[in-house]
Amino acid sequence: MSEYRLLIGGKLVAGDQTMDVINPATEEVLAKCPRASKAQLDQAVAAAKAAFPAWSKTSMAERKKALNAIADAIEKNGQELARLLTQEQGKPLADATGEVFGTAAFFRYFTALDLPVKVLDDSEGRKVEMHRKPLGVIGAIVPWNFPLILMAFKVPPALLAGNTMVLKPAPTTPLSTLRLGELIKDILPAGVLNIITDANDLGGALTAHPDVRKISFTGSTATGSKVMAGAAATLKRITLELGGNDAGIVLDDVNPKEMAPKLFQSAFQNNGQVCIAMKRLYVHESIYDEMCDELAALAKAAIVGDGLKQGTQLGPLQNKMQFEKVKEIIADAKKHGKVIAGGDAPEQAGYFIQPTIVRDISDGTRLVDEEQFGPVLPVIKYKDPEDAVARANASPYGLGGSIWSSNPDRAYKLAVQMESGSVWVNKHAELAPNIPFGGSKQSGLGTELGEEGLAEFTQLQIINVAR
Repeated sequence: MSEYRLLIGGKLVAGDQTMDVINPATEEVLAKCPRASKAQLDQAVAAAKAAFPAWSKTSMAERKKALNAIADAIEKNGQELARLLTQEQGKPLADATGEVFGTAAFFRYFTALDLPVKVLDDSEGRKVEMHRKPLGVIGAIVPWNFPLILMAFKVPPALLAGNTMVLKPAPTTPLSTLRLGELIKDILPAGVLNIITDANDLGGALTAHPDVRKISFTGSTATGSKVMAGAAATLKRITLELGGNDAGIVLDDVNPKEMAPKLFQSAFQNNGQVCIAMKRLYVHESIYDEMCDELAALAKAAIVGDGLKQGTQLGPLQNKMQFEKVKEIIADAKKHGKVIAGGDAPEQAGYFIQPTIVRDISDGTRLVDEEQFGPVLPVIKYKDPEDAVARANASPYGLGGSIWSSNPDRAYKLAVQMESGSVWVNKHAELAPNIPFGGSKQSGLGTELGEEGLAEFTQLQIINVAR
């Protein structure tokens, strides 16, 4: 087994404890992983705090050079990182490879941005400038579904803005992040980026730490609420990208056979373990039966298996807790709807569930109302498009949504009525580093990506000079 280390103050160090990392395709121990203590968390924050004065004074050009060098290191070691990512997360190797090289692309994107001083007033009586200053130490907490790309939502803009960081990957997927830390430790000055791992026991301490000025968190709404509460005592800045229960609404003018593959991909990418995956699908009654049949056929044909095996389309669920939760939701759905594909967990090692389509199910059931975060899609019949939008909006979540139609103008008129941070027409879950991303309602606070996402890692300062 490879040896993994924390990155604290520019040095690779052992954890004060260790923990096992499980391969979800085999349920076997993949590696022993360091587990940081509270004292090591404090050391990481102290290292970041000590590195901040010098890093915040480096030129934007120097910071960009470092980000590009990190992207180079990711690409150079891309195949190794992708294989490791598949082993710890479960996704097919092709998907893991896309995530790794996408991570490098996100790092490079931010090097094209700047934080120029803006002149707001240059009149006879005064000159007013708007400056964007770094905040200080940033705590970044990343989930297990996309360990690297979601890290790249946070680290590049935070470092570009002149902040220093403590990064905490999820306990079940820490290895690719720790390996990345080893690859890039000499690119950044000591203490600028620190990486610690835990067993879900240090998040509260990081969030409440008096020397941390901002927390950027991606994860569940329940944990996001705890992060918000923990940050309140010191009035930390927070960015929360939380859960979603994204609705797709299919109008009566689409061809089910043509549209079904796009809908299937929107729901089952990464085995449905995507915050902005389509998690409930409203289909007009006139095409309902045909659409259900097409989706069921795709689900039955999908190849489920170990992500390292050639041809695998869907891997296992990432961890046992999520595996058990999804099985519970499927069992409940069988009481309220009709399973027309999947619905079973094979009797074998690994957290595998066949992609599942449930029809004849209604709002008010667990599968429709909750975020399943797994390979299960409820297909709900509707008659009036306005009613479908109202039902989609009734959720406490508001991360993403989509409208599907052969007439984009017709779809657009409904899209603007949806209460979600992102709305797509004839696609779903498309993200790009230059497009701002964030949720409404209980799906989050703040914005990631784009110029707006960069600005969230800064303190706005106004300089107002009398003349």
